Amino acid sequence: MPSQLEHAMETLMFTFHKYAGDKNYLAKDDLRALMDKEFPGFLERDPMALDKIMKDLDQCRDGRVGFQGFFSLLAGLTIACNDYFVVGYAEHYRGL
Repeated sequence: MPSQLEHAMETLMFTFHKYAGDKNYLAKDDLRALMDKEFPGFLERDPMALDKIMKDLDQCRDGRVGFQGFFSLLAGLTIACNDYFVVGYAEHYRGL
């Protein structure tokens, strides 16, 4: 039976390939579809967010994001959530 972490890794891989298909990369439209479905409302906050994300992740400047770039995006979002929800929450209550 896989551990929770192994299951999470499997989910990341399957999610990437669900949107990338057989081509093993995400084009801008693929990334938009992924973000709209998996992070609903995220792109609505900033109309330029998708362009900024593509610029940061598309290191070859070929309009494509591979699995490593996708994973970097998720790592950054996870760190930001941890900082906001865990670290920020603890600091807020420590100050009371």
